[in-house]
Amino acid sequence: MIKIGIIGISGYSGATALELLSGHPEVRVTYVSANNTTGKVDDIWPYLAGKTNLVCRKLDIKQAAAKCDLVFLAVPHTVSLTLTPRFLKAGVQVIDLSGDYRLNSPSQYKKWYGSVHSDVKHLKTAVYGLPELYREDIKKARLIANPGCYPTAALLALAPMVSTQGQWIESIIIDAKSGVSGAGRKASVALNYCEANENFRAYKVLNHQHAPEIDLYLSKIASRPMRVDFVPHLLPVNRGILETIYIKTNQKFGLSAIHQIYKRFYKTGTNRCKIGLAHNSNGNLFVITSVIDNLIKGAAGQAVQNMNIMRGFKETTGLL
Repeated sequence: MIKIGIIGISGYSGATALELLSGHPEVRVTYVSANNTTGKVDDIWPYLAGKTNLVCRKLDIKQAAAKCDLVFLAVPHTVSLTLTPRFLKAGVQVIDLSGDYRLNSPSQYKKWYGSVHSDVKHLKTAVYGLPELYREDIKKARLIANPGCYPTAALLALAPMVSTQGQWIESIIIDAKSGVSGAGRKASVALNYCEANENFRAYKVLNHQHAPEIDLYLSKIASRPMRVDFVPHLLPVNRGILETIYIKTNQKFGLSAIHQIYKRFYKTGTNRCKIGLAHNSNGNLFVITSVIDNLIKGAAGQAVQNMNIMRGFKETTGLL
């Protein structure tokens, strides 16, 4: 039985992680914290009543490290930079759900997140936590950079095609839609009920911080530079992501051949990512649809999957 801490329990990802871990037979959540909310967890999240008797307090890293073998950092970007080094120094494994360790370049981090990266040492050693691609590295990791929700759907959808047919690809366009919970639990005019309800809008067009993350790992998968044009949209629904991805090729392919590529690549299955394939009559334009729950496979569920791999448990334990 390993002891788990969740830092940021007042957010959607932190609460979802606790919900999943409350039914996990190999772990016990021993510490939860949030800097903006304190009190009994089932008062903060009534839907978790009966699943926990934990009390949320402001973070005390020394106390958390003494009580935990592994922590989930469900905190805003830049906050993990101050927490991760201290937990690792104390011998506690870290799964970071923010974007602080996803990009392996400090200059790229500053460009897309607007802050100087203050923990370059661990940025170099963090493992990107997409199990379908990096399972062996995850097994040996002390620090996991849990992927973003949009990149998770995109990379799982594109990896089979890019890894085998990358040289024929001319362009990739990702048209992505997400539920409001993807923006986090925060006050924002754009997320107010009257703004989001019965509305549908694009945002950060061709300028979203998840675009370089997708480019980086697609390039690694393809072993050559790859670039996508990425446009996210906000849907007036609570959760979920649907991405429609357009791949233009300079080589014609039959749909059955592409289906076989995907079946071979994912012969062991994925953690509830639904992928669909179609192509035009010329065979040079492929449309991929990719669907995930942004709070499960796109955040907390993927973090639990990574934890299972790190600790040697069956990969699907505790997952829906």
